[in-house]
Amino acid sequence: MPETLSDRQVLEFRLEDRLYCVDITHVSEIVDKEELTPLPNAEPHVEGVMDLRGTTTTIVNPKRVLDLDETETGDRVVVLESDADDANVGWLIDAVEEVVGIDGEAVDESVESGSVRGVVRRDDEFVVWVKPDEINE
Repeated sequence: MPETLSDRQVLEFRLEDRLYCVDITHVSEIVDKEELTPLPNAEPHVEGVMDLRGTTTTIVNPKRVLDLDETETGDRVVVLESDADDANVGWLIDAVEEVVGIDGEAVDESVESGSVRGVVRRDDEFVVWVKPDEINE
């Protein structure tokens, strides 16, 4: 049975000029991007790894997964919760907007796809709700 969307808290962030969000329960912390070490033969969306307080964190560029034009990579990293102790993942984003409550009825799930959970209408724009597991693969 699919998971239903009740009232949730989401972190809104920007990639290029678009708003995206992810369920706040997936977010561990938000940090500034530090020097990245490239990984040879990595998937195209993997920018490299960085040291985050002694833990190796894989840095992913969600713009590549979501097929967005890339003007440049962001300088903030949203570090995601992980079940595995040794598998930290962070997303490069352009800007953190805010944490907001979303009414489950405001989410249009008819546009769900591999990496998109749905869209939320907010003021005069849409916020695309992304699935972390699909972005990280």
